[in-house]
Amino acid sequence: MQSWKEIIHHHTFRYMDQSNESEFYHEKITALTSFAIDDTLALSVGDGESAPTIRLWVHPNTVVLGIPDARLPFIEKGVKLLADRGYHAVVRNSGGLAVALDDGVLNISLVLPDVKRLPIHACYEAMVNFVQYMLADLTDEIEAYEIVGSYCPGDYDLSIGGKKFAGISQRRVKDGAAIQIYLDVEGRGMERAALIRDFYETGLAGSETNFSFPDVQPDKMASLTELLPGKITMTEMKQRVYRTLEELSEKIVTAEFSEHEEQNYFKRLEQMKKRNEKIAGMQ
Repeated sequence: MQSWKEIIHHHTFRYMDQSNESEFYHEKITALTSFAIDDTLALSVGDGESAPTIRLWVHPNTVVLGIPDARLPFIEKGVKLLADRGYHAVVRNSGGLAVALDDGVLNISLVLPDVKRLPIHACYEAMVNFVQYMLADLTDEIEAYEIVGSYCPGDYDLSIGGKKFAGISQRRVKDGAAIQIYLDVEGRGMERAALIRDFYETGLAGSETNFSFPDVQPDKMASLTELLPGKITMTEMKQRVYRTLEELSEKIVTAEFSEHEEQNYFKRLEQMKKRNEKIAGMQ
């Protein structure tokens, strides 16, 4: 696996912490708006309008579905189960399958340019490196490989002792890419996994499908507070993100969306809303 410095050659980074924000351009920030924001950043970073960016976001009680999830034979019943348990369902535009978000899950988006010359695996490895560096003083046991029995399984699942606490997806837009990771920081990973297990059981209802959905085993997942010797809080984790970025770059800048970014954002948001019209109608 390549190191951060072998992959990332940029010295200036834009930093956006939207983890405590409730509105963006007078619209409630949800996972829907977050994916539109990341698409916007991928466009502006890719064309050189913005420096490479790290963005933080947190959304309460949301299950982010992959495109295959939206094709479950009994998706309406699955979404109703989530709603009955207080969760909103959103279909994302990046890869992967169902993921549970709540106030104890920190999402980090790393937005990079020149991705036509940057292999997909290198982008994943950059995010793995960032997290390993960020938690190096607490553990050297973070591994990246597929955790069978977890939800949204993939080659770059992050785990400690065989228990998954994070997953990574990637969204490429023209010459920019948003590498997105969810980190189960606080709370109980097993409870999140049980929710997704029940969603699949309800959405499949014993039906056979061409797509192989994960057989979620809740004991395969945990939060960092459960895996690390000392409890780590969301506040501390966000501080670690900024501190790590300081150490891995030479300059950090903050900036509101430009007029051009604002225009792109509303276009991307409309696309996300159209993608989710069917799901919204099920609730």
